[in-house]
Amino acid sequence: MRFQSFEEMIGFWAERKKSGPALIFDEGGRKSWTYEELLRHIRERAEALRAGGKSCIGILADGSRDCVVEIFAAVAAGLQVVMLDESAPEELLRRLIVYTDVDTLWGDDDLCEELSPALTAGVKDGAKKILFFTSGTTEQAKAVVLTEQSLCSSAYNGGEKLPLSPEDTLLCLLPLGHVFGFVCGLLWGLSCGAAVALGRGARHYGDDCAFFEPTAVSVVPLLLGFLLQRRLTNPGLKLVLVGAGDCPAALLGAAAAMGLRVSFGYGLTETSSGVAISVRGDPFAMEICPDDRITLAEDGEILIEAPTCIMQGYYKRPADTAAVLIDGVLHTGDLGRFDKEGKLHITGRKKDMLVLPDGTKLYLPEYEARLMKALGHTELAVILKNSRPVLVWSGEGEPEEILRRLRPVTEDLPRGQQLAGVLVVNDPLPRTATGKIKRWELQRKMEA
Repeated sequence: MRFQSFEEMIGFWAERKKSGPALIFDEGGRKSWTYEELLRHIRERAEALRAGGKSCIGILADGSRDCVVEIFAAVAAGLQVVMLDESAPEELLRRLIVYTDVDTLWGDDDLCEELSPALTAGVKDGAKKILFFTSGTTEQAKAVVLTEQSLCSSAYNGGEKLPLSPEDTLLCLLPLGHVFGFVCGLLWGLSCGAAVALGRGARHYGDDCAFFEPTAVSVVPLLLGFLLQRRLTNPGLKLVLVGAGDCPAALLGAAAAMGLRVSFGYGLTETSSGVAISVRGDPFAMEICPDDRITLAEDGEILIEAPTCIMQGYYKRPADTAAVLIDGVLHTGDLGRFDKEGKLHITGRKKDMLVLPDGTKLYLPEYEARLMKALGHTELAVILKNSRPVLVWSGEGEPEEILRRLRPVTEDLPRGQQLAGVLVVNDPLPRTATGKIKRWELQRKMEA
């Protein structure tokens, strides 16, 4: 079913699914709200937000029941909504709040109080806009302007390719502050009339499947590996949707061997999440979603036309928007190919970034500049090895000593972004005629 707003989506199922749950959560035990109850709470909170006189709300998304209500209510009240990662460093949050013109905050009370000096005067034209940040590092993170219509359309696309039923329970383990978690962990289920079980955070990854007994779950590759290695999936789980990062074929094969149906999705924040999903057979052979059209440039770059799902642009960054959104076509920087059946396969990345297993994007020019400054050495590059960032150092040096010198400038990074090791090589790094590192050639050489 195609919806134009969150309220329409929830209202539709409130009329048809009178007693069945919309949200399942832990509140001193397993509790639930029906679609009618969810709709009532949204409308009551929206009325309070309208009376508050604010125009742009920053939501420190904790994935709770009240967080879901706040997001939907803020949109219904006509506020601009900025989705913030509550685990981000406070100084970064301050910069993002100023950048996006937030004039009120929701979430952790103490953190909100600490961040309140950064609040601005708000916006005049933010109604229905929902801003998600690209999952990069510090200055490279951009706010992508989406709408409830584009997000509802993305959920519709997912439901058309991988339909859920009102009898299904979708477990939401992913952070709602990222578009993959919001669409594929929440909206996908609600658009199909399923129940959405709100996971209880990283501390409960080990027992959420047993507690909520889902039939479907969306995960990033790192989380899938955690669940499979420890055999934490429940017997009733039927469908696993994997996205937001590269996933080893062996991991998907292990899931299939356990009797799980595994689908792999490709999408971007700029397209309101997924544009292609594998439905059957090879999990890396993806069918294009109904509202999307994908073509390949001469160099294999994936170009996307998605009128119902495409971003309005990067917030207050017209030059950055114009660089990737050309005549309504998104130039992704990703590389792909079509097989003989017309299914899309991702083959690499044109951009200077690495996508880590948790979905985080590591922007290499910024990251490597930090390393070069600390080491006083420019003949270096960062690649992925065993899904972790590794430094390739051309010249003389001991790996342990290099890591020791870098520790002061990397210890403040999230664990997944810290260097896992150093590879010392004697040959110069492969470069183009203009001096740029041939990253994929280097990656293949180091793997060989």
